[in-house]
Amino acid sequence: MKNEDHRLGVSEVNLVTRHLKLKPSDDKDIRAAVADIDELYGLDSVAFDPKKRRLDLEYDASRLCLDCVEEILEKHAVKISQGWWNRLKEEHYRFVDQNVKDNARQEPWSCHQTPPTNNRKR
Repeated sequence: MKNEDHRLGVSEVNLVTRHLKLKPSDDKDIRAAVADIDELYGLDSVAFDPKKRRLDLEYDASRLCLDCVEEILEKHAVKISQGWWNRLKEEHYRFVDQNVKDNARQEPWSCHQTPPTNNRKR
């Protein structure tokens, strides 16, 4: 995908995909939560699959994290499933999000830089 295909504030380099299974909740609450999540800066897409009760997200991990999404879900009384697999995925998602955020702040460097031309011996 090209950068033009993403929403404002989303860089393809930092784009991550997340899938979270939700506990059964009222459809009105889920729709309201998805609408609020959809307004977050750095979010590329959000969708809810009612058959699988799964929330699918794509966002720029240097600008947004899973905790921001969970706050909105809690505000609308929508709970994330607490099965062992979902908890494991959440922890892995948090680790990767933090790693992407840290790497985005880091200035790239290389030990293979060419020396300045005025200091060369002939």
